[in-house]
Amino acid sequence: MRLPNLLRTTAFRLTLLYVGLFGISNAVLLGFIYWTTTSYMDQQTDMGIVAEADALRDVYRQGGLDELRRIIDRRSAAGDETERVYLLASSGQTQLAGNIKIWTGVSPPGTGWSRIALSANANHHDEEEEAHRARILTTALPGGYYLVVGRELHEREELRRYTLLTLLWALGITLTLGLLGGLVMSRNVLHRIDGINRTSRAIMAGHLARRIPLTGSDDEFDQLAQNLNRMLDKIEQLMDATRLVTDSIAHDLRSPLNRLRSRLELAQLSERPIEEYRSVMEQSLAEVDGLLDTFNALLGIAHAEAGGRRNDWEKVDLSAIVRDIAELYQPLVEDHDHTLSTRVQEGLSLYGSRQLLAQALSNLLDNAIKYTPPGGLIEITAARYKNKLEISVADNGPGIPEALRQQALERFVRLDTSRSTSGSGLGLSLVRAVAQLHHAELELTDNNPGLKVIMRFSEESVSN
Repeated sequence: MRLPNLLRTTAFRLTLLYVGLFGISNAVLLGFIYWTTTSYMDQQTDMGIVAEADALRDVYRQGGLDELRRIIDRRSAAGDETERVYLLASSGQTQLAGNIKIWTGVSPPGTGWSRIALSANANHHDEEEEAHRARILTTALPGGYYLVVGRELHEREELRRYTLLTLLWALGITLTLGLLGGLVMSRNVLHRIDGINRTSRAIMAGHLARRIPLTGSDDEFDQLAQNLNRMLDKIEQLMDATRLVTDSIAHDLRSPLNRLRSRLELAQLSERPIEEYRSVMEQSLAEVDGLLDTFNALLGIAHAEAGGRRNDWEKVDLSAIVRDIAELYQPLVEDHDHTLSTRVQEGLSLYGSRQLLAQALSNLLDNAIKYTPPGGLIEITAARYKNKLEISVADNGPGIPEALRQQALERFVRLDTSRSTSGSGLGLSLVRAVAQLHHAELELTDNNPGLKVIMRFSEESVSN
């Protein structure tokens, strides 16, 4: 991404906000360091002045004026003259000892601390020389004498300026590095987001197989990309399923519609006995009923896959539903010369849709009755196993080969390629949709012989 575009991004604005907040906090911290450092330097200077003034007063009390003058002259001559400041003066402001010859600026006796301006050479007052400042303490001595002890502030002020300059440079470097780091991080984040945007644009352009690239770091962007890729996979599957449904509808409904049209056209060509017209009408109604069943099944699957109307959900008595469906289908089972065995455990209940659960169980019984040969056995079982509920419908018919069981769950899939049996191939699709809606596992397994279909409801459906 080009720099002008980068500067307009939200990521960069957030970086600026972060750098600003970090800079303010850093300035406060460095200001506190500067304040504590200079305060400590001032305190140490004042303590040194006070200690030296006390020592010189002790010298005056013990050795008198001459001893004090000797000590002050010796200390004034030792070391750097501009570092320490001494002055011993009479009441007439006459210098008796020390390295300050100019009394101007010295506070009157008893006023304590003050600051004075000194030349670079404390013993020679010259207006053209660089002026330095000194911190002094003025005290009065017995006999009308004045004692001034101080420290020249030049080195301390230089250190103060150096410290301030160093802290300002540290703040500037910190902000610069923070801004550069923010730019790098923003660019990295935007590069990841650009990958998502590029993939989105490609998908919108029709390249449905494109997926968001992963870096392998398993960070939050990779997790987002994985979730989006799974969502895209699901969308692609749904679109493929929609195309399959459209093709299947066109294929499976063309024949009954053509038969219906042909039958009606033949009846219209010439006069026929009333019995033939009645037969044509009955056959046409049967074709229409088959078409309506197909569309109702499709609507039921769509309703289940869309989540159903969950405001209609309630805690349902699963045991009662299984018994009612078994009782309803008992006459049909007997008409096909089958035996129906029912084993239902009492007190089974879960949170769900009574209508959809009953419809799924009805579809399973319809398939069992349709594909089980005369004299066959159909078993319905409902029981609790640990914290799960299971409903199973088993028969001893031809069953479904293991390799075709997943295919049998798809819409409009009929394993009877000869179409010798009635049906639209939507029964198991609806059962799967209802199972997914209720967070249930749907398992097709061998009944040795025959097929056994199990709906296993999870703890989530049972406890809700």
